[in-house]
Amino acid sequence: MMVFKKNNFIERSITGALSFLKESIFAEEYAGRKGLLQALDPRIKLLTMLFFILTGLFARNIAICGILYGICLILARLSDINMWFFLKRTWVFIPLFSLMIAIPALFDFFTPGDALFAFHIFGYELIVTRQGLSGASLFVARVVVSVSFAILLSITTRHFALLKVLSIFRVPPVFVMTLGMCYRYIYLFLDVVTHTYLAIKSRVGTRIDYDKGQRLVAWNIASLWYRSYHMHEAVYQAMLSRGFGGEFVILDEFKTNKKDRIWLIMTLLCCVGILWADRMIS
Repeated sequence: MMVFKKNNFIERSITGALSFLKESIFAEEYAGRKGLLQALDPRIKLLTMLFFILTGLFARNIAICGILYGICLILARLSDINMWFFLKRTWVFIPLFSLMIAIPALFDFFTPGDALFAFHIFGYELIVTRQGLSGASLFVARVVVSVSFAILLSITTRHFALLKVLSIFRVPPVFVMTLGMCYRYIYLFLDVVTHTYLAIKSRVGTRIDYDKGQRLVAWNIASLWYRSYHMHEAVYQAMLSRGFGGEFVILDEFKTNKKDRIWLIMTLLCCVGILWADRMIS
C-alpha cells in the first residue's frame, strides 16, 4: 500500500537540484557586485590568485597558512561576499575530504616519531605522533588555503570571462570548451529534472513509498542519459554547421589600468614577504 511520506526520495532529489541552481545564480550575482576583486582585470586577478595559491603550497609552517587564509577572508569581505556563503562553499567538500585522507598520517605506522597519545581499537594500539599531527595539519591547511583562493576567484569573476582568461593563459581549448559546455548545460539539465518531477507528481501524486520513488528516479536517470546523448550529437552538428572550429570566441575585451598594476605589485610583495617569513620561522 502506498504510504504518504512528506519528505520522500524524489522530493529530496529535486530540492537538492534546485538548491544547487539557486546557489549558482547567487554566485553569478556576487561576480557583478562592486567589490575589490570584481573591479580588477580578470587576467591580473587570476595571476594574483595563483600567486597566493603557490605561496600556500610552498608554505612549511601552519601559522603562515593561517595568515594566508586570513588574507583570503579579508579579500572576500572587501569583495562584498557573504561570509557564511563563502565558508560553506570552501569547507563542505574538498577540505573535509583532505582531512579524511590525512588521518592515516597521524599514526606511527605511517609517520614514525614522538608519541603524543595512544588508544586501542579492536585490540590494536594506535599511537598518534607529533610529526604525524604536524604533517597532517599542514596538509589540510594547504588544501584549505588553495581551495579558498580558487573559489574566491570563481565567485568574483563572471564565468565566460574566466574561460577567456584561461584561453589567454594557453589552457588547452578542449579543457576550456568542456568547462563552458558543462556550465551552460547544467542549467538545462536542472530544468529537465524540474519538469520531469512535475510530470511524475501530476501522475502519481504525493502518495508514494520510498522504494517506488527510487525506481522512478532510476528510470528517469536512464531516460535522461539517452536524451542527453542524442542532444549532444544534435548540438555538435548544429555548432559545426555554424562554423565552429574547436574554440569559443568571447567578445569581452580586458583592459589593465593603474589599479590593476598596483594590485599586482602589492600581491607579489606580499607573497615574497610571506615566503621569507616562512623560511625564517622554519
